[in-house]
Amino acid sequence: MSTVLGEARSYRISWFALIFAALGSVVLLLIVAPLLALVLSSSFGELSQAAADAEVTQSIRLTLAAALAATLICTLAGVPLSYVLARKKFCGKTALLAIIDLPIIIPHSAAGIALLTVIGRRSLLGSMTGGLMGSATGIAVAMAFVSVPFLINAARAGFLAVPERLEKAARSLGASPWRVFFTISLPMAWRDILSGMVLMWARGISEFGAVIIIAYHPMTTPVMVFQRFNDYGLAYARSVAVLLIIICVAIFVVVRFLARRPTQEAQNA
Repeated sequence: MSTVLGEARSYRISWFALIFAALGSVVLLLIVAPLLALVLSSSFGELSQAAADAEVTQSIRLTLAAALAATLICTLAGVPLSYVLARKKFCGKTALLAIIDLPIIIPHSAAGIALLTVIGRRSLLGSMTGGLMGSATGIAVAMAFVSVPFLINAARAGFLAVPERLEKAARSLGASPWRVFFTISLPMAWRDILSGMVLMWARGISEFGAVIIIAYHPMTTPVMVFQRFNDYGLAYARSVAVLLIIICVAIFVVVRFLARRPTQEAQNA
């Protein structure tokens, strides 16, 4: 009797796993199919031609550099903010968390318009700096605005995973808050912080709506893809898009590999 029940239970579990796998495959297909079709539709000659185009390579360098600059600068200020949000309780904390997430839900064209009121030529800051529109700095600001929530949320999750008792124990032994942060909290949360940096960097690279309002020129690669698609058609835009995707995926895989968590077997060794 127990054997029959065991077989029936195994049968139910297999159907459960099969249904869930099928549902998950739909999502994976939604992600993989367009990217795979895009890559396979581009020949090596088209990619080589795009890679040899000085305008394309300059655009890719600008896109990667602006997103990286935005990420590094925001990390300096965002990581301390994430630590405060993870460790401190204060009035208005829920509202502050909601404010941090606002750039994710705001339409990015609207985000670009909002940024114009702050860094545009007619704004107070713009009049002091000569305006950031049409500059690499303005592009980095637009990228930072739409992508910084990914960094802050990931870093906050990393600090929440650090046992608070370790920090309290170190403080009870006379360690300063600075020493506790740099010797306990930060080393234990660095993988989540790095993951947040990667997500912010990747989101900045892909930004189009806010960037095109702040700076149509110099062109970031997403803007160039849009411009070439409008002016010359799919064939001219496709190779540029594929080239950027290949570069981003390669960097993303390397950084993710470096930030991977050790397996349980390695931890127990």
